[in-house]
Amino acid sequence: MEGRNKLSKTALQVLETAEAFGLWQPGYRIVVAVSGGADSVALLHILNQISQYHTPLTLICAHVHHGFRRESDQEAEMVREFAESLLIPFEMTRVNIPQYVEDSGRNAQDASREKRYEFLHQIAAQYNADSIALAHHADDQAETVLLHLLRGSGPSGLTGIKIKRFEKNVELIRPCLRINKTDLAHHCEQYDLPYVIDSSNMSTKYRRNAIRLDVLPFLGQYNGQFTESLNRLAEVMSVEDDYMDTISRQTYSEMVQNSEGSLSFKVTDFKELHVALQRRLIKLILNYLPSNDDFVDFSRIETIRRGAVQHEPTTWSHDIGQGIVCIREYDNIIFSTQRSSVSEHYNYQLDFLDGDAQLDLTEIGTRLHLSCLDNGFRPVSASEALFDANTFIWPLTIRSRLPGDTMKVMGLNGSKKVKDIFIDAKIPPSLRSRIPVICDGAGNIIWIPGVRRSIHFPVSEDSTSIIRMLVEEL
Repeated sequence: MEGRNKLSKTALQVLETAEAFGLWQPGYRIVVAVSGGADSVALLHILNQISQYHTPLTLICAHVHHGFRRESDQEAEMVREFAESLLIPFEMTRVNIPQYVEDSGRNAQDASREKRYEFLHQIAAQYNADSIALAHHADDQAETVLLHLLRGSGPSGLTGIKIKRFEKNVELIRPCLRINKTDLAHHCEQYDLPYVIDSSNMSTKYRRNAIRLDVLPFLGQYNGQFTESLNRLAEVMSVEDDYMDTISRQTYSEMVQNSEGSLSFKVTDFKELHVALQRRLIKLILNYLPSNDDFVDFSRIETIRRGAVQHEPTTWSHDIGQGIVCIREYDNIIFSTQRSSVSEHYNYQLDFLDGDAQLDLTEIGTRLHLSCLDNGFRPVSASEALFDANTFIWPLTIRSRLPGDTMKVMGLNGSKKVKDIFIDAKIPPSLRSRIPVICDGAGNIIWIPGVRRSIHFPVSEDSTSIIRMLVEEL
């Protein structure tokens, strides 16, 4: 308690946040990002107070010299002197952001952020740090939530900035996220701490600045606690988003199958989920597939969800971009980044059968066994069929299916299109090319393995010899 009495009001708020969210433990090494503005200067001073009077911490001050303004040299020197006055190690890097922007084509804010985080992670690795402390505050949180809202973000976007999150083997923490910017500035004034004012923060050409300078004050006319309201929204949404994320991952582990790089689930199981969980599950699946940033949007998720729950059609294929295909095959929804490698055209022939024979249909990963047997044998599965050897017409042809193929199916009158046979048997479209079509010497389709047999060459009591055909996977 005695240590707490020596902490400023703002430091006590930071300590309360740290204890609530487990931001550190005694002895933690923390890299503190210090730009030189009031927010980051206050953060370094507050963490130093906490380290001295409450929880021992090892702090490292890290500063990025962006090379944007003439004042950058003086600002870097100010941060160095301030860190040294607190006996805290100082690390700095110089980055030519204007040149990087020109070379990369990125905007200045994104380029600065990328290089800044790159340096912070480098220093964290150098010092074997437990975390990187960033000076985002409650006003930043309000701006972020409103910015995401204007972009049309979903619930996850309304969580705003996370108080802590793991990235590249180190935790990013934001101890001041519940504190207003004015309180941080007041802390600097209270302790006569040096800080700089970045003139670029007053330029409304940047969207975030425009929100801070124009939009938030305007909306604040209608709600004096608007910033606080946005922060409460972020906190509520963060907890609920974490809960939904946990449920979604649990549902994923129970429902989603991973086979040869494809992810799939059953439509019947999917329909039993709440709409919110349906969307979350699709989002999670898309996040697991390789894609660029901003690929997983509401429109793409909803297109897939509606296609999954609709009654008809029960088979469809949708190219959702980034090389990802979503396929519905009756009761299965499949997400794949791989195109079928099955050859569309193959043709094998066997002129006659003398004893046993086998053909490896490598294009479709299937092996066909043929043998001559005495009558009395009966097939035990749909993967084998028997034919009267005495009436059989050679040569035997094993080929891929062709448009317009028809077959005289045993037990039916007349001919039926092979396409309709597949549909009636509910053979998924992606598997149809893997099923061979077996024809006799007259060109009649006599067997579609695993699906249907024709009326040709039936085995009867008068058959003295039979041909047995059996298919299996290679």
